[in-house]
Amino acid sequence: MSTPYPFTAVVGQTDLRLALLLNAVSPAVGGVLVRGEKGTAKSTAVRALSALLPQVDVVPGCRFSCAPGAPDPACPDGPHEPGPGAVRPARMVELPVGASEDRLVGALDIERALAEGVKAFEPGLLADAHRGILYVDEVNLLHDHLIDLLLDAAAMGASYVEREGVSVRHAARFLLVGTMNPEEGELRPQLLDRFGLTVEVAASREPAQRVEVVRRRLAYEDDPAGFATRWAGDEHEVRARVVAARALLPKVSLGDTALLQIAATCAGFEVDGMRADIVMARTATALAAWAGRTEVRKEDVRQAALLALPHRRRRNPFDAPGLDEDLLDRILDEFPDEEPEPDPDPEPGPEGPDGNGPDDSGPGDGGPDGGPGGTPPQESGPDAPASEAEAPQTPQGSEQQPSGQENGGGAPEQAAVRAAEPFRTKMLSVPGLGEGASGRRSRARTAHGRTTGAQRPRGHLTKLHLAATIQAAAPHQKARGRSGRGLVVRKDDLRQATREGREGNLVLFVVDASGSMAARQRMSAVKGAVLSLLLDAYQRRDKVGLITFRGAGAQLALPPTSSVDAAAARLEQLPTGGRTPLAAGLLTAHETLRIERLRDPSRRPLLVVVTDGRATSAGALGGDPRELSRRSARMLAAEGVASVVVDCESGPVRLGLAGVLAADLGGPAVSLDGLRADSLAGLVKNVRTAVTSQSSHTNRRAA
Repeated sequence: MSTPYPFTAVVGQTDLRLALLLNAVSPAVGGVLVRGEKGTAKSTAVRALSALLPQVDVVPGCRFSCAPGAPDPACPDGPHEPGPGAVRPARMVELPVGASEDRLVGALDIERALAEGVKAFEPGLLADAHRGILYVDEVNLLHDHLIDLLLDAAAMGASYVEREGVSVRHAARFLLVGTMNPEEGELRPQLLDRFGLTVEVAASREPAQRVEVVRRRLAYEDDPAGFATRWAGDEHEVRARVVAARALLPKVSLGDTALLQIAATCAGFEVDGMRADIVMARTATALAAWAGRTEVRKEDVRQAALLALPHRRRRNPFDAPGLDEDLLDRILDEFPDEEPEPDPDPEPGPEGPDGNGPDDSGPGDGGPDGGPGGTPPQESGPDAPASEAEAPQTPQGSEQQPSGQENGGGAPEQAAVRAAEPFRTKMLSVPGLGEGASGRRSRARTAHGRTTGAQRPRGHLTKLHLAATIQAAAPHQKARGRSGRGLVVRKDDLRQATREGREGNLVLFVVDASGSMAARQRMSAVKGAVLSLLLDAYQRRDKVGLITFRGAGAQLALPPTSSVDAAAARLEQLPTGGRTPLAAGLLTAHETLRIERLRDPSRRPLLVVVTDGRATSAGALGGDPRELSRRSARMLAAEGVASVVVDCESGPVRLGLAGVLAADLGGPAVSLDGLRADSLAGLVKNVRTAVTSQSSHTNRRAA
């Protein structure tokens, strides 16, 4: 729709609206990362913010939005002569998930640069977003190198495009807003730290608030222009307040007491680095300006901590986000304000200067909605009910039974045990050269990495292989009448560089949760090992899936996903007991991989089977359990599925059944202790190479 949804009509989501407005007041805060479930008005609030930003004056005809009063001296469209400027609204530019590097930073036409000597540059989205908003929906699904480029530009305020000695630089200062659904995977801690503020959003569970969401949304869709008109007065008030806060910002004083409060807070929460201190200082200053004050108070520092620190405390994806507010209050109480002065009037909230704007209809849902005539309902209170997402959940298909109850025969089921402490694992990789999504596990042909060769370009030339281009052009110089002034290069001579990097894989865990594992009290160590592999998969940008087998069959406890913390939650609550239907687990893995191959053919799988190798039940299949298991393993091997078996057998007497299973799968077997990166066993770099070496060693001993 051409008429954006009004910012002040968004129901609730106070923290989200405040974080966005603080960045509008002070872009130096560093942007906002909005985390939350789908359908919580994340995108609506961001798009609505652009209408509140003051208009910008630009040099007419400049593709990089230079200001007439202070144009960028290095602007590719410059130099600009002094003169009157044009005024336009601030832009909101959206970066799609599938965007290429050229679309983000811009593209240099290498073909024209080499063949014609023309330096032609097509600006990208970073140039379009200069002095406006750059919105990245599903930022956690972007390739890492694009996120790095994006955050580097946001930090430096400029974008650089350099290729084969041709360089272009232009200003790129924008308000960066990213949204993500944590269920689809986390950002790396290093990338999380680059966002200034973070906000967790969730839908309200109160029926009255949800009703108001629907009312406003329906009213907006029926008559967008009329709905926006009813909220125009409130929009004008907030816009004026943003302008006033921007003007007041340089006058705000950040005293020594506030600085001590900020430093003590960051130290007390053990936040790495100094970026958190700087962001908190800028946020607290913006909060004071937003409140119409010229000094930073303790309440500003407290609110700044709640917005700037939660995502900086997550050192791995299994850490729960958030802050201990009691600890925060204890730290701040050690440094009271020197001269606390109560406000003569109630401090206005982010809804409007009077603190009682029309979007105070409810604090919870945050979805845009529309009521008849645009009349807001009464505020129902600032405390929204707890999200259902915070309630403990039972993993799919893993219903717990009372201790001692039989599950398909065999050993009685036992309660779930806690996982042991995770550790750094050795790297397991898929053999060969893939072409999957960018990651950090297996070798693959990628757009970034070391150059391995050259080929004729297929479409637009992006990475020139200079030596191959010269080699292709050299034999034709005499026929082209070279005059001695240089090499004559034509379009047919250009060669594209082929590169090799790393890809992310689908790591499918098949975990034995039968009684044989629980009887030996090894499940805690097993869970710790799988948790360690999950952490490794998170760092290497893999998708993960979890299959468990026990009792009478196997189940897909977690379909393949990018959210390793979801897999960790399912693993933590996994009970054990019953017989060992190993064949059922392998067949479930086979079917899961078949479906995933149809969905994403380029992502290669790595099967990790965690078991002692016993097979004591055929389940519904019937027949000899061990023979069924061997046939299932050989079927996976015949289809080229790369596999590794984590041998959980312990004790002085060992049957070596996990090794037999590994041989049938065509992969290596590694013990729980041997899985550690600091163990003395050899590093598992390639599952095919490992099993080949193991087989050769066995043959030599037999000879």
